[in-house]
Amino acid sequence: MSNIKTIAADLGVSSATVSNALSGKGRVSEATVERIRLRARELGFQPSMTARALKTGRTGILGLVMPDLTNPLFPMLAQSVETAATQAGYGVLIADSRGSVDDQAAAIQRLRQRGVDGLVIVPHRGTRPLVKSLPTAVIHTPSDPENTVSSDHADGGRMAAQSMVDIGHRQFLLIGGDRTSQVQNDRIQGMISAIKPKGTFQVYWSTAEFPDLAQCAAQGVTAVLTTSDLVALRVLSDAHQAGLDVPGRLSVMGFDDLPLGMAVRPMLSTVAQDGAAIAKIAITFLHSKIENTAPDPDGVAVKMRLVLRDSTAKPPSPHQGDPT
Repeated sequence: MSNIKTIAADLGVSSATVSNALSGKGRVSEATVERIRLRARELGFQPSMTARALKTGRTGILGLVMPDLTNPLFPMLAQSVETAATQAGYGVLIADSRGSVDDQAAAIQRLRQRGVDGLVIVPHRGTRPLVKSLPTAVIHTPSDPENTVSSDHADGGRMAAQSMVDIGHRQFLLIGGDRTSQVQNDRIQGMISAIKPKGTFQVYWSTAEFPDLAQCAAQGVTAVLTTSDLVALRVLSDAHQAGLDVPGRLSVMGFDDLPLGMAVRPMLSTVAQDGAAIAKIAITFLHSKIENTAPDPDGVAVKMRLVLRDSTAKPPSPHQGDPT
């Protein structure tokens, strides 16, 4: 049976080097780690997690707590975290808070009881879960003092609004999904920062009241910026029902670049997160905490990317009149 000694003999390295490379411990060059892991895959060798746990006191497993896996954004992020964890030599157990603060606390406790080496937490909106005595990486928003890494949500909002200001829009409707979300508030504030110097805006939260698009358009609104693609998809539907052409009469901007945005017509303009970069930073940080090799860094803000498609355009000319 293939084992650590076989791999060591094949590659001309020590058994300790093979063990460290496969466990992510010790100082082994990236090139050597890749050679060892490649040879292990060729031989079908999988290190015993039980043996590793008995020897090191670690399981090689990380816990990932997500706020609501029914939201299409979070499975995409979970996949990025799992990929980054696998590349770092960890397995992942995923727990879903199901949109509940109590379920979030219970999920964290269950993962701790399973003996995970560390946690990645995407907090339920309006919460700041603190975990003592266990390495933890928090993916939230830069305005959260507990944030480890996240998208630069305020700058993403600014980019979305600035792109519309630059092509002539001056009257805006800003629609958030939930006022209690710190991420969505940061996005709204970023939008406002770009609009204020040249335009006007109204802010709505869809959990409280969804605006009458026809009435807003009659009052001169030409652009609708939202804090999520899911809210933007509802705007597209309501605009269609009201007889408002998108983007001829109203430009509509989403957020998060969900696959659904490419499936509708017009295809949705949006702002995209770099989930792979966020996940890699979170896992690298967590690994360093588990190994006690690095101090806590300041929260990292990953730049977002503007994706312009068919749902945004220059505002209509004044002679086009009110929508019919």
